[in-house]
Amino acid sequence: MPALFSDLSLRDLELPNRLAVSPMCQYSCEDDGLPTEWHRVHLGSRAVGGAGIVMTEATAVEPRGRITPGDLGIWSDEHATALEPITEFIRDQGGVPAIQLAHAGHKASKRKPWDGNTPLSPDEGGWEVLSPSPAAYPPFDGDRPEMKRADERDIQAVIDAYRDAAERSLEAGFEIAEVHAAHGYLLHEFLSPVTNDRTDEYGGSFENRTRLVREVTAAVREVWPDEKPVFVRISGTDWLESRESWDLEQSVRLADSLAELGADLIDVSSGGIHPDQQVEGGPNFQVPLAEAIRDGTDIAVGAVGGVTEPEQADALVQNERADLVLVGREFLRDPYFGLRAAGECTDDEASAWPVQYRRAVR
Repeated sequence: MPALFSDLSLRDLELPNRLAVSPMCQYSCEDDGLPTEWHRVHLGSRAVGGAGIVMTEATAVEPRGRITPGDLGIWSDEHATALEPITEFIRDQGGVPAIQLAHAGHKASKRKPWDGNTPLSPDEGGWEVLSPSPAAYPPFDGDRPEMKRADERDIQAVIDAYRDAAERSLEAGFEIAEVHAAHGYLLHEFLSPVTNDRTDEYGGSFENRTRLVREVTAAVREVWPDEKPVFVRISGTDWLESRESWDLEQSVRLADSLAELGADLIDVSSGGIHPDQQVEGGPNFQVPLAEAIRDGTDIAVGAVGGVTEPEQADALVQNERADLVLVGREFLRDPYFGLRAAGECTDDEASAWPVQYRRAVR
């Protein structure tokens, strides 16, 4: 049995394989954050395509936490009800439905990428955005929404929003909840000294900068059933060696503390905090970050970034560099990447395919 298709149990959840669809924003909602037919077909086709875990895009826990007006949301019961048919279909195909709970922080209130990815001014429908330290951010050209330094009330509201979103996600049928603390969004903004120059209990020391991530993770774990896993996505490094920043050593320490709070897997990505980052991409470019966290802690890790071939994904698990492999762009290019992996890594390609499609592979 190839390692990619070996058993992996997280709490009481048994995954059908170790291949997951990485969360990827689709920016395809209307202005209300409700899923559309695009989401149903997009996520459902990856479940048909053999992914063990199918994870939603970054799903905003409150309206001001959206990156763009087209972002998916989970801030009301209406959102949970609308997501139910999607999770049911994913389960019917043998996949595990997962949701990434997110707050964009300073990166909120922007146009969609294909419309320029620039800030929306108030006159264009933009909204006030939260920031740990507004003065710490690099300038943008043109108008931008008002940046509010998160006060005690804002911070508590964010924690409560994550907790409520987790409860709604459970009602919607999701089996895994992932806390998004990467890519320069709100929780990562608190983690990194690049964007956090606070002097209160949420800034300064490692303990203080990691406080909000720990409180959010604890809040999600509090309402998520004991038998179901919680993931946390982090940026393993800011890729900013020339200044004080978030780095791999701190990521290992954070992973340890999150494990103590009941997190079950660290989904290891990187970067996104500042335009000066120096990232060298390529195959497996983030895998060493995941590997270091796996070696330095007792928590499971997921690796993501530059994974495009089934044998490559299988090797990451076989060589104990990661416990789970998350694939993004390749699943956009090929919705059936999971089935192709089963065909290339096992001797029984046909049985992996849905019965409706098997005549194409026999």
